[in-house]
Amino acid sequence: MDYKLQDTVSKDAFKYGYLLNKIYPYIKPVLGRALINLMIAIPLGLLDGVVALSLKPYLDFVVNGDPNHTWTFCGITVHSQAWLAAIIPFGIVAFALFQGVLKYLSNYLTDWTGLKISNSLKIDLFKKLTMMDPQFFDVNSSGLVLTRFLSDPETASKNIIEMLKSFIATFFGLVGLVAVLLYNSWKLAIIGVTIMAIAITPVTFIRKKIKKVSNASMVVGGNMTTNFNETFAGNKIITAYNLQEDQNKKFESQIHEQFNLAMSLTKRVGWMSPIMYFVCSIGIALVMAYGNHLILSGQMTAGSFASFVTSLLLLYKPTKTLGNTLTNLQAVFVAMGRVFELFDIQPQIKSPDNAIKLTGLNNSIEFKNVYFEYEPGNPVLKNFSLNVNKNETIALVGNSGGGKSTVVSLLPRFYDVTSGSIEFDGVDIRKFELKSLRNQISFVFQDNFLFSGTIKDNILMGNEQASNSDVERVIKMAHLDEFIETLEKGLDTYVGERGTTLSGGQRQRVAIARAMLKDAPIVILDEATSALDNKSEAIVQKALDNLIQNKTVFVIAHRLSTIKNAHRIAVINEGELAELGTHDELMTIENGKYKNLYEMQFANQEDMAEAK
Repeated sequence: MDYKLQDTVSKDAFKYGYLLNKIYPYIKPVLGRALINLMIAIPLGLLDGVVALSLKPYLDFVVNGDPNHTWTFCGITVHSQAWLAAIIPFGIVAFALFQGVLKYLSNYLTDWTGLKISNSLKIDLFKKLTMMDPQFFDVNSSGLVLTRFLSDPETASKNIIEMLKSFIATFFGLVGLVAVLLYNSWKLAIIGVTIMAIAITPVTFIRKKIKKVSNASMVVGGNMTTNFNETFAGNKIITAYNLQEDQNKKFESQIHEQFNLAMSLTKRVGWMSPIMYFVCSIGIALVMAYGNHLILSGQMTAGSFASFVTSLLLLYKPTKTLGNTLTNLQAVFVAMGRVFELFDIQPQIKSPDNAIKLTGLNNSIEFKNVYFEYEPGNPVLKNFSLNVNKNETIALVGNSGGGKSTVVSLLPRFYDVTSGSIEFDGVDIRKFELKSLRNQISFVFQDNFLFSGTIKDNILMGNEQASNSDVERVIKMAHLDEFIETLEKGLDTYVGERGTTLSGGQRQRVAIARAMLKDAPIVILDEATSALDNKSEAIVQKALDNLIQNKTVFVIAHRLSTIKNAHRIAVINEGELAELGTHDELMTIENGKYKNLYEMQFANQEDMAEAK
């Protein structure tokens, strides 16, 4: 399966029925409020027509009507001209107030339902992200992942209700205003509607252009972005320590926090638009009151044409809005298509049906004729076979790019072998439950990733159920105790994103303590001290010595003492096991690869050690 994400491609962008069917499960929990919101859009759309329509009776009966005309109801006689003149200005204010309330309710429901849909979609996508294989992160940049997993869901889900509401309001606004036009003059209405139809025609020609420019980007909260970046950069730690559930809970908590803040803002800002509408209506009422005086004094004349022209002018707004709405709605569907393509990506590495739960290592780990390639046709390991006994330390050495890190990456199934097999006690690791397999392996990498949080939080990732005494024990074994005592907040010291507030050696020791707390029977040390200075390396090495006691250890190292202390050394050259044996055995091989490597890289280390 191809894990490579595309920037803008969306093959389902115009399959509207398919996309609505896919997003319906996310709309269903908020369907009641969504339908109320869409129903509110109908009167909102029709209200502009009411304003235009009200001009005709006002002008005909108030301005040009018979001042002596009366009508009687239940014995009460009303002078219609005087009554209409008095009531219409107040009616406009009341009408505007009613319209403002509807707008507020509509805006609030739009934000509420939109955010709920968006949040549910992003939570599910984040769960999908934490379950992806390391190869997915190898072939995609963090920026592209953030866009596809955050910005697209925002556009696709949060805006869908807004766009549908705008479309309904605009459509019924057009219907209402066209009805007013027809009521006043059907001949002029044909001309006006025809012009409007011509004006909106170009919208139909730009839908495919929308597809190319729909890669919308939206700034999100700092914590949420941090969490995404950490999940991307720390994917191996998440995978190795089975932290997917923890990351999901953390992200879900941030999502809910963002939702609450957004809705709080909506409640406080949402009344600004209705208030402005209400204030403007007072101005209109005053103008009409004064205009009534001018008309009654014979300074102005009016008629049905005024009502028609008003309707026609008002018709321009929804026509223009409809074009923008259709454009934005297409962008929503493009983003929606891209989102549901993400759900179609399935991780290749997962637990098999009827998986075996791995509870420990009894005898040995065996690589049997293993072939592996990251890219088809470019093998990294070729016919690699190696048997490692329980509690044995095996050092993997060889030139850079020879396949050492690949060997250890295959053990927890970061990747699966292309052919051959890896067996624990004679059972292929692909038959084990994936979570139980990774629970048996601890990792210390060259650049160990620390998550934003406290030192204690990062250590407890090895075993969240560990007691305080267990934590204190691994801190001493990792030689962290003296350093922590110098900190004002001790274990509760915040380490910052990626642990940047700690030195390289301190980060390594926190990672070692985390691995110790996990207490897995298999330990992988991948260049764990290569990036440290001599002083830091010496301290970290002592911590590593405590970590690997009574464990089955795979170590990739450049430090001579670590290699010499291993039970056996496996020399890997261009993806093949070139030599295998103890340091002394390998040094006896004339022109051997280990001997040459030793003389080039390790001899000066031995000379320096003897000099000390």
